Amino acid sequence: MTDRTAGDTDAALSQQALRLGGRVFPPGEMIVMGIVNRTPDSFYDRGATFTLAAAVAAAERALDAGAAIVDIGGVKAAEGDPVSPTEELDRVCAVIAAVRSRRPEAVISVDTWRSGVARAAVTAGADLVNDAWEGYDPDLVRVAADAGVGVVCTHAGHLPPRTEPDNPRYDDVVADVVRTVSHLAERAVAAGVSRDQILVDPGHDFGKTTVQSLEITRGLTDIVGTGWPVLVAMSNKDFIGETLDLPVTARLPGTLAVTALAAWLGARVFRAHNVDEVRQVLDMVSSVRGERAPAVRRRGISSPNRSDGRPTAVT
Repeated sequence: MTDRTAGDTDAALSQQALRLGGRVFPPGEMIVMGIVNRTPDSFYDRGATFTLAAAVAAAERALDAGAAIVDIGGVKAAEGDPVSPTEELDRVCAVIAAVRSRRPEAVISVDTWRSGVARAAVTAGADLVNDAWEGYDPDLVRVAADAGVGVVCTHAGHLPPRTEPDNPRYDDVVADVVRTVSHLAERAVAAGVSRDQILVDPGHDFGKTTVQSLEITRGLTDIVGTGWPVLVAMSNKDFIGETLDLPVTARLPGTLAVTALAAWLGARVFRAHNVDEVRQVLDMVSSVRGERAPAVRRRGISSPNRSDGRPTAVT
């Protein structure tokens, strides 16, 4: 067997197991995180899952389609109408409690930068705090530590929450990501979060231009090389739309392309709107890498016991 890109895909295989909720994901296993937006103004679904019933149903569909984690958020990342902590808490906690009741095996993530919301969310049943805003609230990691849950440490271009980038500049954007997420992860450890419950996210589109988001995608091996499991949140984002000059509704092929690349380069968790398609991409990459056997093996194999009763000729 020929040597794979040495040091690239093998970097993912050398990482530690990831422990979230009641699940332990072994090194190298690639995980889908289904997105559930309980917001009226999501860039992707425009409020389609804003009601409680719709949000819970979306979470269950994601789990049925192959997601191991569902990420529940109550505030869109971009600028928009203000959402108070109380309103955000009301939006996410009811969904978390309902999903926990219906799907006790699921790993549930809350997408928030606010420690008060995170505290209520873990009480409701969340296993992971997905902080997309670079530790803006310093108490958030303490909440995760006290509750014994995981945390996502994200590079957001050193911007406060819900801030759009304005001509961001970096001497080396990949190096800045590596330095920042490594610092955030070690800060989480110092606060008491277990090392096997910490992920890092390079933050595509957060504090970055399209060119910079493409650059961190190419540089994922350096981020994987930190040893922290890498989560990528690329699904249908603007850097894909601008690269291909396509609206949100036409970005799935681009999303799947960067998903395959990120998987090959060692990312572990993939935040996705289109769970079924992303799961298929990850399974295909795993099979090419030799980590997953094909679901069926019929082609070119002579057998008198085929499902249709006819032998298959060797070709």
